[in-house]
Amino acid sequence: MKFRKIAALAAAASLAFGVAGCSKDSEPGSSEAESQSGQTVRVWFMEGSISDEAQQYLVDEFAKANPGNELKVEVQQWDGIVSKLQTSLASKNESPDLVEIGNTQTTSFTTVGAFADVTDLRETLGGDDLIQSFVDASTVDGKIYAYPLYAGARGVYYRKDLFEQAGIDVPKTITEFKDAAIALQQANPEGVEDFSGLYFAAVDAHGVESFLFPAGFEYAKKEGDKWVAQVTTPESMKALEMAQDLFANGTHFGLDSQASQKSFERYFNEGQVGILIGTGNIGVKIDQKLWDEDKVGIFAIPSEEPGVPGASFAGGSNIAMATNSQNPELAKRALEVIFSEGFQKLIAKDGWVPGNTKLGSDVAGAFGEIAADVVAHSKLTPNTPQWGVAVGDNAVNDFYTHIAKGEDLQKTAQEFNEQLDTLLNQK
Repeated sequence: MKFRKIAALAAAASLAFGVAGCSKDSEPGSSEAESQSGQTVRVWFMEGSISDEAQQYLVDEFAKANPGNELKVEVQQWDGIVSKLQTSLASKNESPDLVEIGNTQTTSFTTVGAFADVTDLRETLGGDDLIQSFVDASTVDGKIYAYPLYAGARGVYYRKDLFEQAGIDVPKTITEFKDAAIALQQANPEGVEDFSGLYFAAVDAHGVESFLFPAGFEYAKKEGDKWVAQVTTPESMKALEMAQDLFANGTHFGLDSQASQKSFERYFNEGQVGILIGTGNIGVKIDQKLWDEDKVGIFAIPSEEPGVPGASFAGGSNIAMATNSQNPELAKRALEVIFSEGFQKLIAKDGWVPGNTKLGSDVAGAFGEIAADVVAHSKLTPNTPQWGVAVGDNAVNDFYTHIAKGEDLQKTAQEFNEQLDTLLNQK
C-alpha cells in the first residue's frame, strides 16, 4: 500500500516523509512465528536510553523464547535521527523491525504510515497500567501505533552542603527556585572558578521547558482545528523573563555545546554546578561518593503554588513496530519481552519511569520517591505531527539560544510566536 505523505515547512527547511511500502500478503498468526527459524529481529534503541544490562537481557530472553532466531540491538544517535528514520523506515530492505522514538516525534511518523497497527497487543503489554498520555500520543483514528517505553519526567538534584553553606532553603515555588539558583551562584561557597548555580543550557530544551512550564509558559493551544501560539501571552512572557534572568545570572552554561550537554552531570560531579534539572537516570550517573556523603538532595520542580509540583516536561520514548518490518510476528514477540516485568524493572533500575506505571516505584535511588508525583504533574509539547518539524529544524533550540544571548526578549518571542503559528498549522 502507499503511505500518506506529509510535508511541513519551517523556515528554509522541510520535513517530508515519503514512506512507501507494501503490506504483507497475509497476517501470520503465532503458529507462523513459532515455525520461523534463522531470522533476526532488529531493534533500534537511542544512545543513552537503555543500559547494556537491559539490552543483554532482551537479547537473551528473546533467544530463549524464540529458539533459532536472534534479536539484534542497534544503538542510534539522537542527532540526525529524524532524517535517518525517514530513509530507513521507507525501505522494505533496510527498515529495522522495532524503533525507539521520542514522544515528541511519535505523532509525525505515526500519521504517515511508518508504523504498524499494534492495537491488538495493548492488553498483553500492560493495558491500563501503561502511561496513558504516551498511548494517547500514539493513537490515530482509534488505533495504537506505539507503546510507552519509558518516561523521563524531570526533577531537581542539588548539593545540600552548598545550600547549607550559602544559607539557602529548599525552594517551595518556581520563583524561589530561580532566586535560589542565582543566590547560589553569587555565594559560590567553595570558591570554584566559573561556578554555576544551575546547569541551564539552550541546547537542553527539555531542561529549559521544565523550568518554563511550571512558571506559566505555553508553546501553543488548540482552538478548534487551529493551533494558536501562546509564546507572547503575559504568562509566557513572565516565564521567559525569569528564564533570561537565569541565563544571565544563574548559569555559565547557557551556550554550552550539544556534545557537552550529553554528559552534563559531570559538571555536578566536579563541583562546577550546584543544581541540575534532570531525569531519574541522571541520579545513577551522579558520583556515588556524593550520595554516600549525603551531599545530594532531590525534589520535584515546584510550581507557583507551594507544595504543588510544577509541570516539568514529560520526556521519554515510545517503541513502535515498523510497517516495513521483515519479521512482524517475531517483532511482536520482542515487544512482549520489552514489556515483561524483568525488562521493565531494568528500565526502572536505570532511573527511568518504565512504560508500565505499575512498576514506577522500582525507579532507582532517591528519584523513585518523587517519580509518581513528577510524572503525574508533567506535560508534553503540542501533540501534533508538525511539532517534530520544529524540533528537527532546531527552531526551539534557536529560540532559547537567542534568549540565552540576552537578545531582545519581546522581539525574539514575537518572531518565534509567528513561526509556530505558521509551522503548527501546516497541512
